[in-house]
Amino acid sequence: MRVAIYFTPAVDHPITQAANDWIGRDLSDGPVQQKAVGALSAEEVRAITEAPRRYGFHATLKPPFSLVDGASEEDVDQALRNFCAEHGVIELGPLEIRAIGPFFALVPQNDVPEVRALADAAVEAFEPFRAPLSDEDRARRRPEELTERQRDYLDRWGYPYVFDEFRFHMTLTGPVSGERRSIVEGALHQHFGSVIETSLALDGVSLLTEPERGAFFQVHARCNLRGPSERKPNT
Repeated sequence: MRVAIYFTPAVDHPITQAANDWIGRDLSDGPVQQKAVGALSAEEVRAITEAPRRYGFHATLKPPFSLVDGASEEDVDQALRNFCAEHGVIELGPLEIRAIGPFFALVPQNDVPEVRALADAAVEAFEPFRAPLSDEDRARRRPEELTERQRDYLDRWGYPYVFDEFRFHMTLTGPVSGERRSIVEGALHQHFGSVIETSLALDGVSLLTEPERGAFFQVHARCNLRGPSERKPNT
C-alpha cells in the first residue's frame, strides 16, 4: 500500500465536476461515463485519460510513498489534521489549460507563490512516514534522465520534482503525441470552456491511499485548511 498527500477540490465545485466527466472518474463515487468531445471520440478521450484516471483529479503536494515500518494510515491522518491546522486557505484564482511536457494540465493563470510554500511544507511534514525508495522504484524515475539536482531530490525526498522543481498542476491527460496535441487541446478548451474561469481556492488537503500497486487511488480523508491565511495583506 502507498499513500499520497494531494489537493482535491471540493466535490461540488464546477471544475471538479467538469474534470471528473473528462477523466472518467469521481474520487467519491467511482467511474464516470465519458463522452465524445470535439473531434475526439469517447474511446479516444478514455485512452488519453487512462493515466490520470487512476489518481483522480488532484494536484500533488507530497507524491505517493510507501509507509515506513511502524507507521499507519491513522498516523498520517493525524499528521494531516495537524498540518491543516497550521496552514490557511490559498486563493488560486482562475485556471488555464497548459501543456507540461507531453501532457496537458490545469494550472493557475497567475503565479501563486504561497502554493509552493505549502507544497514545501507538506514534503517535509510527511517525510517521517515515508519508507526509503526501493531500487525498483528509484529506477522507475529514470534517474539517468534527471538533472543532478533532481537526482539529489529523488535520493533525499523520494521524488525529483520538489522544492524549486515543483510546479503546481492538475493533470488532465497522459502523454499526447505531436500530431494529436492540437486536437486534444481543442477538445479540452471545448470541454472546460468558461468553467476554468471560475476562481478556485486551495482550501483543503487530502490523504489518498493506493491499496496495492497499480490500484486506483482512494480518498481516505480530506481536511480543511484552517490556519492563518497564507496570503498576507500589503502593509
